[in-house]
Amino acid sequence: MTPNTIEQPPQVVERTELRSNEPKPKKKRRVWPWIVLLAIAGGATYLFPRVTQMTPTAPPKKGGKGGGGAVPVVAAATRRGDMPVYLNGLGSVTALNTVTVRTRVDGQIVKVHFTEGQLVKEGEPLVEIDPRPFQVQLEQAEGQLAHDQALLANANIDLERYKVLFSQDAIPKQQLDTQVSMVNQNGATIKSDQAQIDNAKLQLVYAHITSPLTGRIGLRLVDGGNMVHATDANGLAVITELQPIAVIFNIAEDSLPQVTKRMAAGQALTVNAFDRDLKVKLASGTLLTIDNQIDQTTGTVKFKALFENKDLSLFPNQFVNARLLLETKHGAVIAPTAAIQRSPQSTFVYVVKNDNSVEVRNISVGITEGDEASVDKGLDAGEKVVIDGIDKLQQGTKVNVRMVGAGARG
Repeated sequence: MTPNTIEQPPQVVERTELRSNEPKPKKKRRVWPWIVLLAIAGGATYLFPRVTQMTPTAPPKKGGKGGGGAVPVVAAATRRGDMPVYLNGLGSVTALNTVTVRTRVDGQIVKVHFTEGQLVKEGEPLVEIDPRPFQVQLEQAEGQLAHDQALLANANIDLERYKVLFSQDAIPKQQLDTQVSMVNQNGATIKSDQAQIDNAKLQLVYAHITSPLTGRIGLRLVDGGNMVHATDANGLAVITELQPIAVIFNIAEDSLPQVTKRMAAGQALTVNAFDRDLKVKLASGTLLTIDNQIDQTTGTVKFKALFENKDLSLFPNQFVNARLLLETKHGAVIAPTAAIQRSPQSTFVYVVKNDNSVEVRNISVGITEGDEASVDKGLDAGEKVVIDGIDKLQQGTKVNVRMVGAGARG
């Protein structure tokens, strides 16, 4: 065999023949694609109901031009009437007069005529101080007066004698002049004695302390039996005048010209006092005066109003909300504040037309007072405006109207 001879083909044939005689191996089935398919199917089964629930449904069409049912709303009719213009301010009740009752004389309290919290009238007895020392002083002064009056009478008799003797040139002129001076001196002494008597009587009056004004007396500061002095720092009681009573409140300085103009014209401006929550009206009075300067720290002016306070509804140092009635606008179109809507562009309301559709109408609001507001432009009296259910409305929406205080309408 030459070196170039290749003996591989017989081996290949032999191997081929051997493989053809061997049994063929079984094909392996691929399992993983089935696992993937089952996982996908299970995931789809689990997610399908959730996807169905999360899929947004089309919102119901609002009533109106686009069709659909009428929207139920509550409406109220506008009216024409008087709208008051108020200036509001925070204030406190202040007594017109407050007096601390003190003694003018020294002595012992023998009787107290008042009870704490009592309403007393001017001149009523309050406290009685032992008057006996002052009675003794009065008797002494009266005795001294009688003594000096006797001296004066004797001096006058002597004066008449000296005048006769002087006319007869029996005594010198100097002796007559001396007697005249003696008479004048005794007369002056009598005047001093009378002053002592008057002072003693005054002390007796001061020993019976009476109320200097009509008002309510406070807590008693001393009890019967105590010694009191005119120099004591504390008084016997405090009396506060309650009828009438004042309210001092602050108003912004910008409103000052309007008020001063009406006061200069002689108008009596009404002031109403309300409680802390501005819900209960306590009393009604009139504006009394205005302070003479503006508070620069707050930019307000102090106003003082007077109240009769017949029912004692106002109490000193009580906090109140004062409302000054500046004027009343007559014949104004008045609408509920619940109907008034505001946007960055305008102020508007939803007006119910005769065909039970709503119209968006721009308005101009004047004064707001409580649950009502005056409309200067955009509404007439008697028109129906929506006050409830506004969030479901748009231009032209059909509505099912229920008027305030009336049954439903279709």
